[in-house]
Amino acid sequence: MVLKAVIVDDEVSGRETLSHYIQKYCQDVEIVGFADSVKSGLEVIEKCRPDILFLDVEMPYGNAFDLLEQVNEITFETVFVTAFSNYAMKALNCSAAYYILKPIDIDELVSAVNKIKAQREKSKEFIHTKILIENINIANKQLQKIVLPTMEGFEVVQVKDIIRCQANDNFTDIILAEGKKMLICRTLKHFEGLLEDYDFMRVHKSHLINIQFIKRYRKGKGGQVIMSDGSEIDVSPAKKQDLLDRFG
Repeated sequence: MVLKAVIVDDEVSGRETLSHYIQKYCQDVEIVGFADSVKSGLEVIEKCRPDILFLDVEMPYGNAFDLLEQVNEITFETVFVTAFSNYAMKALNCSAAYYILKPIDIDELVSAVNKIKAQREKSKEFIHTKILIENINIANKQLQKIVLPTMEGFEVVQVKDIIRCQANDNFTDIILAEGKKMLICRTLKHFEGLLEDYDFMRVHKSHLINIQFIKRYRKGKGGQVIMSDGSEIDVSPAKKQDLLDRFG
């Protein structure tokens, strides 16, 4: 399978460097178009209908998300290219979007391409880019979706359906409101950083909870929170005051 690719980057050097690496190290990718702005990017995407869009995050007169919001039909997966390691990372990580940092690491580039190729061989859905665009247009973060990598692939859930996350060695157990528990291939620290702006709070070294599901708090050295599913979660003494402050 040969994947058609379009590169959108406002810098000539950025386009040339990425093009060179793709041609040298990604033999299954054919570059079919270039663009240097949101406007020209939309035109090239419409004309070439790529399988992969390599998209610079920050450009003059509009960024990557402005471009994606204006695409009529998503027929590709996006590999975001950015020089800013923290820029929009949470949004990209929630949708498990592919991204590579400048200066480009060839191994990361090849890995992103291989993942998209493997995904295309299994499905014609462009789930990561579509979920990213959906989340951009939802102001209530609890209603946004998150892509959870599992041992078998991935699952998509709404943030509001996650009651809590519990450390399980280098993995994390995700407990949903419906009672389902999933083993996710990420550490609890990953989810702490990802969900800190989504009403989640790390109350213990092993527990990250959605405070929307707290039913009551039981006093103690650190105390315990009782969640809506009946689970009782220890609060570490160091986190006790932070938790109480969240409830005034």
